[in-house]
Amino acid sequence: MRTEDFDYELPPGLVATHPLPERADSRMMVISREQGTIEHRKFAELPSFVRDDDLFVFNDTRVVPARFFSNDRRIELLRVDNADPLHWRCLVRPGKRMKVGRSVEVGGSTGTVTGIDELGYRLITWDQPVDEGAHGELALPPYMERGEEASDAERYQTVYARQDGAVAAPTAGLHFTPDLVASLPHAFLTLHVGPGTFRPVQVEDPAEHRMHDEAYELGAASAERITRAGRVISVGTTVTRVLEHLGRRGPVTAGQGHTDIFIYPPYEFQIVDALLTNFHLPKSTLLMLVSAFANRDLVMEAYEQAVREQYRFYSYGDCMLIL
Repeated sequence: MRTEDFDYELPPGLVATHPLPERADSRMMVISREQGTIEHRKFAELPSFVRDDDLFVFNDTRVVPARFFSNDRRIELLRVDNADPLHWRCLVRPGKRMKVGRSVEVGGSTGTVTGIDELGYRLITWDQPVDEGAHGELALPPYMERGEEASDAERYQTVYARQDGAVAAPTAGLHFTPDLVASLPHAFLTLHVGPGTFRPVQVEDPAEHRMHDEAYELGAASAERITRAGRVISVGTTVTRVLEHLGRRGPVTAGQGHTDIFIYPPYEFQIVDALLTNFHLPKSTLLMLVSAFANRDLVMEAYEQAVREQYRFYSYGDCMLIL
């Protein structure tokens, strides 16, 4: 497999820049791996595909305002994580202006670049905590080509979000309403989605790509339910990465840590039996994961049909259910 094998053409008009009026109004493509079929359905039909022994696994991370601008608006900071309020790891634009020793002011706080890690992230130390409520914004994906709007505060969160820490939303979960979640057998885990989820694969051989690392946590009750489930339905690629990270070591057990697992074809899944996911960027690690779960040719055919049928793509877009 080469990175070019996961490319496709997407008309710009199919990128969903805003959510639909109602969460559950999305379309849902249904792919059968066993039969090699593709159906065009509605997300509201999801319950008709549920079996008695199913367990949906959701990522309950909550997106935090992680995007900041310097007082002169010349420097953009995307906080990846922070050991404490005074020490941040950030993706900075433009990076050439933020070398070691350079400073940036956000509100009344001054931050100084104290180092640059192997991925190019800046390590910044502040003289006092940044007023996040006054200066923080949601880091909407670049392909939306817009800033945060009032509605994003609610709609760029899942209805079950409760653990602060994500830079980006686990978008497969954005379709669910509280009533639908309550009606399904489910469990939660947490994976704080980082900006690496949008990082393109820039090497010809996917095996040479370095995956970002993200923090996860799985509680004992959820681990037990996952172990006992007849069919585990992963809601999103973030859930899939945590479950398969844990599954490589044997039965799923409770715990917390970091994962940098990169799933691409060929890959033998250990835990996940079905996957609900949105449509992903060309040549992205997420599209590679989906292609590993289903046959790559089948997935690329599904994307061709999605373009032809004018599905809505990416974070606020439609979804596919792979069985």
